[in-house]
Amino acid sequence: MLADYLVNAFATLFVTIDPVGLAPMFLAVTSGATPRTRRLIALRATLIGGAILFLFLVAGKSVLGVLGISVPAFQIAGGLLLLMIAVEMVFEKRNQRKSETAEKAVSHQEDLHDVAVFPLAIPLISGPAAISAVILTSSQATDTVSMIGLVGVIAVIVGACFASFLLADRIERLMGDTAAMVITRLLGVLLAALSVQFIADGISAFIATGSV
Repeated sequence: MLADYLVNAFATLFVTIDPVGLAPMFLAVTSGATPRTRRLIALRATLIGGAILFLFLVAGKSVLGVLGISVPAFQIAGGLLLLMIAVEMVFEKRNQRKSETAEKAVSHQEDLHDVAVFPLAIPLISGPAAISAVILTSSQATDTVSMIGLVGVIAVIVGACFASFLLADRIERLMGDTAAMVITRLLGVLLAALSVQFIADGISAFIATGSV
């Protein structure tokens, strides 16, 4: 049971954040930077993005409680949001949107280090979909061991983002446009299935508690 939970959590977060897909965006926003500067930007971006994800892992349910939002309601809303992201991935719209975000950031940022915060940490690493995925997966944790495992999963994903940034130029050369397109679509289908499961779980919880 624990293994299944961690595998599902890893798949959801990996597909949502897409560390490999962030490599071209990193190259775009750090164009003209020295290797040392790129390493510093990569480190800063992943630390900030990871901190935001861990913040919502710890305080996400409390925020929902303060706002009067039930976990089933958030499961349905988050599932719908992830489903929209999945549709964008399948029809090759998400990368285009990310590229536009990166281009706008470059045109509006004078200090190259600022791109570590926007758009790398926010919203490319810890965007709304990633935050939703963290809260959703944490709401499914049944005990302390599951939560500790989820912490490890998030740490691995953030580490993968850092590695992707450091190896961005090699990843872009190795993948090529065709391979990237195929992988993106396959991950989109996987994310669509996971998001439908979140929605179904939320509806089932509503019915079980008599909220509908």
